[in-house]
Amino acid sequence: MLSRASTADDRSGTDRVRAAHERSGTERSEAAHERSGTRRAKAAHVWFRAFRRTRPFWGGVWLVAGGWTVLKFSLSSLQLVVSTGFGGVAGYLVGGGMILCGLIPLALPSQRYTFGLIGAVLAVVSLVVSNLGGFLLGMALGVLGGSMTVGWGAKRPRRRAVGG
Repeated sequence: MLSRASTADDRSGTDRVRAAHERSGTERSEAAHERSGTRRAKAAHVWFRAFRRTRPFWGGVWLVAGGWTVLKFSLSSLQLVVSTGFGGVAGYLVGGGMILCGLIPLALPSQRYTFGLIGAVLAVVSLVVSNLGGFLLGMALGVLGGSMTVGWGAKRPRRRAVGG
């Protein structure tokens, strides 16, 4: 009888030890996972900062926002767009063109002059063809984004002070 009781106590003690070990292993793996997640987030932040500084990022963002605004205020039913002809389609073309002119310089920064100018011209054209250029808001954002894209310059490396 004594041996059965001690065996039951040993099993419950063993189970307690295993459970404690599994919990500590889980805590360790969660802490390691959290540290790796923090490292990934920091690496992503560093990558995004480098991406943003080596491209006309804000000009592209404003140009895309202007194109989206023009496109949003040009939306109407397909039957109405088809029946009005080019006047109905022009808002879609101008808004889509502005969005493309904002995205292309992010991929190819060397083409910022070309697409910045085309985007600014499309923004001004949207005043005529698309509900006053998205009620002037889309046109203003497009002109701002196009001019920022054209005016962007690559960040120059810092000069080191010559100690003497």
